[in-house]
Amino acid sequence: MMQIVRRYKWFLCVLFINLLLLLLKPSIGLDSIRISVDNLEQMLIVIPPIFILLGLLDVWVPRETMLKLMGKDSGLIGMTIAFILGAASAGPLYAAFPIAGVLMKKGSRLFNVLIFIGAWSTTKIPLLLFEASTMGWRFMFTRLIVDIFGIVLIAYITEKIITIREREMI
Repeated sequence: MMQIVRRYKWFLCVLFINLLLLLLKPSIGLDSIRISVDNLEQMLIVIPPIFILLGLLDVWVPRETMLKLMGKDSGLIGMTIAFILGAASAGPLYAAFPIAGVLMKKGSRLFNVLIFIGAWSTTKIPLLLFEASTMGWRFMFTRLIVDIFGIVLIAYITEKIITIREREMI
């Protein structure tokens, strides 16, 4: 029983807070419950397709191929593939982490995985098109170039400061 409580402690905390709000401030409690249910629905819509794609990636892409394309010696090709995968993605950032885990398991270099996560979070193609149409191409290209350099710099520094033990834990 305690193992179940520990496993679902955050869910139970949110449930308790929502119920407490419902008792003390019914209008705020109802809003809180509605927002919690909306967030849960969004996650249930996004997560299953991600896990299906992860299963397919795990089965269809051999480790040797992943090592060649995004492994330790992949260089600019691995970085470019990671960037394109991240930029062409759809969905919220929390969906990127299971994919990053599979990339790590398949032998991708940490640097490339960090590039993937950075690209997913800042350089999505639909966002770039929206920026170009609303704020102009000059702004969009400026932000994209700054983001690319920032992502590469952060990934490089992070890879250098993380120890071998920490990489194994990741």
